[in-house]
Amino acid sequence: MKKLIALILTLALTLSLTAAFADTIKIGVPDDTTNEARALQLLADNGVIQLKEGAGETATKADVIADGIEIVEVQADLLVNQLPDLDYAIINSNFVLDALDAGFEINDALLVEAADKYLPRANVIAVNGNNVDAPLTRALIAAATSQQVKDYIEATYSGAVLSVVENPTDGYDPDVDYGALAGSEIIIAATPAPHAQILEVVKEILAAKDITLKIEVFTGYTEENPAVDAGDAYANYFQHQPYLDDYVKETGGNVVSVAIIHTEPMGLYGGRQADLGALGK
Repeated sequence: MKKLIALILTLALTLSLTAAFADTIKIGVPDDTTNEARALQLLADNGVIQLKEGAGETATKADVIADGIEIVEVQADLLVNQLPDLDYAIINSNFVLDALDAGFEINDALLVEAADKYLPRANVIAVNGNNVDAPLTRALIAAATSQQVKDYIEATYSGAVLSVVENPTDGYDPDVDYGALAGSEIIIAATPAPHAQILEVVKEILAAKDITLKIEVFTGYTEENPAVDAGDAYANYFQHQPYLDDYVKETGGNVVSVAIIHTEPMGLYGGRQADLGALGK
């Protein structure tokens, strides 16, 4: 009899734990410091979770207060592929664009972060600190902050990418001697969408002055800054300022932002869940 009771209790406990696990909502977030904190803040702003007092720009899943929710840290560029195994995921819009271009089916964002959160994280073009004031850098800045680029962003991305350039140029800097730069080449490291796509417009602008923009496409976040530091690339275009600040702080690198181009609102996308019902929303 004792064995039977013990067996029943064990079975009951197993079923209870299984049910609890089944009810747990898994939400994927980027695993890099600045983007994870940003994703968690999006959840907190919408009442999905609470964050411990004092948790800010370095918040991690250890700072999360929530019942029935498991925060899953995933490399940012892999989150779309992990959606089928998650209830939700918070994804940078550039990776959503990559997925759509590749034919991946993904619904519209269920939640989108507020402007006061994504605007300070606008994406920048950065160069080696030794080249900040170089004529070639100024030519690159003028082309990247042009009306042509601004128009392209607004016409192409339907709000998933937003230009933050307030005073666009005609593509050129009147104080640069373009004749002296003719025949020059700029190697720029960039992630695929939207960065490399936007740079195709920049490439055309510079080509009119016989400056070649060579776009080196990377699919992750780890190589672009070291490439500029080492001189293997003249510039890069893939990151927001907080991410660059973290890189410089951690490595002592000499990479400096020279132009702010666009911002990408972060969104919560459904995986196993099609709406916010599982979150009580």
